Amino acid sequence: MTPAATWIKSSYSGDNGGNCVEIAPAFRAVVPVRDSKVSEGPVLLVTRSAWSAFMDALR
Repeated sequence: MTPAATWIKSSYSGDNGGNCVEIAPAFRAVVPVRDSKVSEGPVLLVTRSAWSAFMDALR
């Protein structure tokens, strides 16, 4: 599922090689999340509702 994904990096992730999170927002039921420094590494699949709750909590 994720090899063809278009990944976007968090706007809060700097270019200094620090903690970077990327998501692939084009999927309907889930939001794939990965570490941008390990692009071939594991991908966490989060339900849309869980991702929305997470983002609301951050705000």
